[in-house]
Formats: sequence, C-alpha cells, structure tokens
Amino acid sequence: MKKALILGGTGVMGTYLTKYLYDMGFKLDVFSLDEKESKQNLNYIKANAKDKAVVAEYLKNDYDAVIDFMMYNTKEFTDTYKMFLDNTEQYVFLSSYRIYADDNPIRETSPRLLDVSPDKHYLASDDYSLYKARSEDLLINSGKTNWTAVRPTITYSDQRLQLVTLEGNTVINRSRQGKPVVLPADALKAQTTMTFAGDVSQMIARLVLNKDAYGEAYTTATAEHQSWETIADYYKEIIGLKYIPVSTEEFLSIRSDEEYDPYRWKLIYDRFYDRIIDNTKILNATGMKQSELTSVKEGLTRCIAALDSSKTFGNMAYSDRMDAFLQAKGIKF
Repeated sequence: MKKALILGGTGVMGTYLTKYLYDMGFKLDVFSLDEKESKQNLNYIKANAKDKAVVAEYLKNDYDAVIDFMMYNTKEFTDTYKMFLDNTEQYVFLSSYRIYADDNPIRETSPRLLDVSPDKHYLASDDYSLYKARSEDLLINSGKTNWTAVRPTITYSDQRLQLVTLEGNTVINRSRQGKPVVLPADALKAQTTMTFAGDVSQMIARLVLNKDAYGEAYTTATAEHQSWETIADYYKEIIGLKYIPVSTEEFLSIRSDEEYDPYRWKLIYDRFYDRIIDNTKILNATGMKQSELTSVKEGLTRCIAALDSSKTFGNMAYSDRMDAFLQAKGIKF
C-alpha cells in the first residue's frame, strides 16, 4: 500500500484529492485545521501544516508522496523545500497559472512574469504570482528531480467561487440581499479559464507517483474559456446577480490601502489578460479527455446549489465599502 501525506487536505482541491487517492488505494495522512473523522487508512491530523517541526516528524513515516497545497512566500519556501525533497519519493508542489506572462494560448513553456515583466515595483515585491515562480526555480535548481509542479488556473468548488477578483461568497451574499456588485469594465471582455476543483484534483491524482511527471510542471486546467462578462452572466442566470461596470481605479478604491497593490497586480497581470490554456500536456500525462471535464456553467450551477442558503457568506467589511461606493456615486440599490 502506497502512503501519501497531504498538506492542506481539506481545502478546495485537497478535499477532492483526498477522496481520489483514497479510492486509488493510498494510505493517507491529511493535515487539516478542522476536526475531521478519520477511518481506516485515512488519518486526519488537526495541526498547522506550516509548522516545520510538526511536519518534519511526520516525514519520518517514509511517505511515497507528499502533496502540498500550502501557500509559502519565497522565504518560507526557501526554508522548507529541501526537507520535502529529501524525505519522500515525490513532492507535488502547488504553483499557479498566474506565473505566466500575457501569452495566448498558454503552454507550460510560455514566458513567466518573473522573467519578462518591466515593472520594477512589481518585481521588487513578493507577490503571489512571483513567489510561486521563485519557488519553482528553487525546485528546478535543487539538483533533484523528485518533484512535480502543478499550475492550476482559477479553481472553484462549493468551498470557493470567484468573479474577477471578487470572492464568490461576497457575490452570492450580495445577490441574496438584492444588492449589485461592481466589476472593472476593463476585465469584462478578457477571456478567463475557470476549472472545477474535482477535475483539477483528478489530474493531480494521476500525476502522483507517475515517474514521467517527475521534474515536470503542468497547467492543470480545462481548455474551456469564457469572458468575464459571460461568467458574470452565468451568475446572473443562476442567482439573479446584478453588476455595475466601473473603471479600474474606482474598483480598486473600494479596497483598503494595504490591499491596493496586490489586487491591482492581480487585475492587470492576470484578469486583464486573455487566459486561454492549451492543456495538451496534462491530458496526455493523465490519459484524460477534454470532453470528460466539467463545463463552467454546469460546475457553477452545481456548486452554488450545494451552498447552505441560510448561511451568511463573504467579507462583510468589503461589502460595506462597496455599499458606500455605490451611495457616493448616487446609485440606488
């Protein structure tokens, strides 16, 4: 029986991956911040998966694979990655499609923002899109090949939905209250790729202990792409969403000052780009077919239907700032 350790195993992708690997016959240890009931060959560990000392103890169990969904900035990953490479047959690292520059279609060989961006202020930061690329470089330059990097696009499930840079829970909560959301007009015509978490996790599961995947990176995604305007219209059809296009600076003004740069970069270096994926490499590696993957409209419909209709979702402080913005603009709602 193969053994695997999953860090962040109850998140958007980890929840599905745990099921897939368990069904494939793996014995699993799964780190979770929540209480979860264990069963034979599936042991949930309530602990902080970024606690290096705790993880190091578990790595003594000689896992065949470690699948890591945790978020590490560059310094954190620099202090951690060798521990994983030295103590397992395969280390699966969660990277991101956001490392890519503006390329169409995106392939694994497409240029990265880290390498081609002329924005010195951005490059001097440790933005998510940069620290994922820098972390990949550490793996590439490690002298080892027992790693696999996965680069999901926007990945959604009933745990997490998104619309441009808005969290879907805020969108859903405002829609339930009959309130509109504001969206940056410059993003609405851009093409985006949103992939159902179950499909992404099935791709990852088929890469685990696949020796052809060692030392490789894969964009784990559907080839389907839609404009953000179309995605917003899906929300409108499913939950009656109302949205108001505004300028980029107006949209960003709703964020607090400390959030401004990260959300601006997320917009201009991702959501404003056409994100169209050539997923040939991951389909070939896993034996999956595009026709087997969940369509965006079907996936969103199913995930929204699974939400607890009695629960209040979203960032209420951000929603209040959106109300204040609309009121200042004289927009009644």
